[in-house]
Amino acid sequence: MNNKQLISSGSPWEDVVGYSRAVRVGNVVEVAGTTAMDGDVLVGEGSVYLQTQFIFKKIEKALAEAGATLQDVVRTRMFVTDISTWEEAGKAHGEVFATIKPASTMVEVSALIDERLLIEIEATAVIAIV
Repeated sequence: MNNKQLISSGSPWEDVVGYSRAVRVGNVVEVAGTTAMDGDVLVGEGSVYLQTQFIFKKIEKALAEAGATLQDVVRTRMFVTDISTWEEAGKAHGEVFATIKPASTMVEVSALIDERLLIEIEATAVIAIV
C-alpha cells in the first residue's frame, strides 16, 4: 500500500478547488500546474522568461517538501498562451534542465485563469530508490 503525501502551498484556492501543490505516492511526485503567482502578486508580468524562471523555483520548493529535487524530474508540461514566445520559455527551461533533460511538452492554450499569466507548468519526478 502506498502512502499519499499531500504538499500544500498554502493557497486558499487549494481548498476551494480541491487540489494540492504536489502529491507524492511512493517514489513518484506529481507537481500541479504552477504559475508565477506569489500570493496575490504576479512575478514577471509581461515576460514569459521571468515567469518561467519563477515557476521553476516554486516547483523546486514543492519537490523539496516531497523529498525530491529537480534532478529527479522526468517530465515537464508547459502551457503557454502565445506559442511565439516558446524560445523564452525554452531558454528558462534549458537553464534548469540542460543536463537533466526530462521529457517535455509545450503547447499553446487559449487562456489561463488570469490573463496576465503567460505560462503554467506541471512536473513529474521519480525519486531513485537506493
